Amino acid sequence: MSDWDFDLLGDPIPEGHGRRGRPPHIPTDENRRKVMVLAAFDKNEEQIAAALSITPPTLRKHYFRELRSRLEARQRLEGKLLSALVKEVDGGNVSAIDKLFKRLDRHDLAIGNAVQPAKQAKVPKKGKKEAAIEQAHSAHEGSPWANLLKH
Repeated sequence: MSDWDFDLLGDPIPEGHGRRGRPPHIPTDENRRKVMVLAAFDKNEEQIAAALSITPPTLRKHYFRELRSRLEARQRLEGKLLSALVKEVDGGNVSAIDKLFKRLDRHDLAIGNAVQPAKQAKVPKKGKKEAAIEQAHSAHEGSPWANLLKH
């Protein structure tokens, strides 16, 4: 292959392109990463196969391990992104530090461990009639009538 054996999207043109029949698909590490990322973003098999310019049966044949667990793909991708973020934080990247703090806050809120300010108990509001009745029951307090009404 020479330097000009790539299509417009930068993918290598397989040997035998233009002849009868479809050339065999050869899986690469780059394509395996593409499948993992697309599976992590919950793309279906047809969409992933279209992204690789192959058919869904060919996708299942060559990339069955990557397709096996979408949740695992999501966790692996998230782990890779977080480790890259921590590496940037170690380098002193202020933007990365801010993003990591926001990420930790979101995580704390999701699991309910966020430090929240102490909430004061709300006193239920009373209507005009309820307030007047309460005032009528306590009107004698602090007056000379208080001793007479106790008896």
